[in-house]
Amino acid sequence: MNRALSPEQIELARRLGAATIYEAQGQRGAMESAIKPLDPSFFVAGPALTVDARPGDNLMLHYALSIAKPGDVLVVDAKGFIEAGPWGDVMTFAARQAGIAGLVIDGSVRDSAAIVADGFPVFSRGVCMKGTEKKLPGRVNTHILCAGVEVNPGDIVVGDRDGVMIIPADELERSLALAIKREEKEVASRRSLAEGKKSIDLLGLRPVLQQLGFG
Repeated sequence: MNRALSPEQIELARRLGAATIYEAQGQRGAMESAIKPLDPSFFVAGPALTVDARPGDNLMLHYALSIAKPGDVLVVDAKGFIEAGPWGDVMTFAARQAGIAGLVIDGSVRDSAAIVADGFPVFSRGVCMKGTEKKLPGRVNTHILCAGVEVNPGDIVVGDRDGVMIIPADELERSLALAIKREEKEVASRRSLAEGKKSIDLLGLRPVLQQLGFG
């Protein structure tokens, strides 16, 4: 069963950002950079409801809509197929009615202007007006590989203008704590830079540069 994030966890993830959390958890969990928000302002955080869908068919997406819980993020492995849009404005409306937090799809969507106007967070590989079939089987709430990242049901999705990353469900508290520490370290680094220190000294890069012949 997917565990919804608390409002405090969502706001913390928003403040920290996907890139900081990704770095803090050992540079793990980042989806391929082609997965981007339809609008740069979009942000999403919540447990994954995973969907393994066939290219050019959205039957499993409709099924996922019927079982999703409020706060879920639909994470769809559409096999990177971008020449059809299995998600559009009507499904966005249905997702709103179900309380779904957002959509991440390794594929395309359509009706992008309407989705952006609605403000529903959608992250996709592309946009395509072409329609889809509704007849092929797939899997829901199962282990998937989406845009290069393994995702299990209930894993935590964080997406913003930098992209989408996945936190294993049992590592959420640890990853957020590490991200807070990283943020504090970056604040200290900015303070040192403002005082005139160089980034190569803060990062201990002088020996590396000297070995490469940069005095």
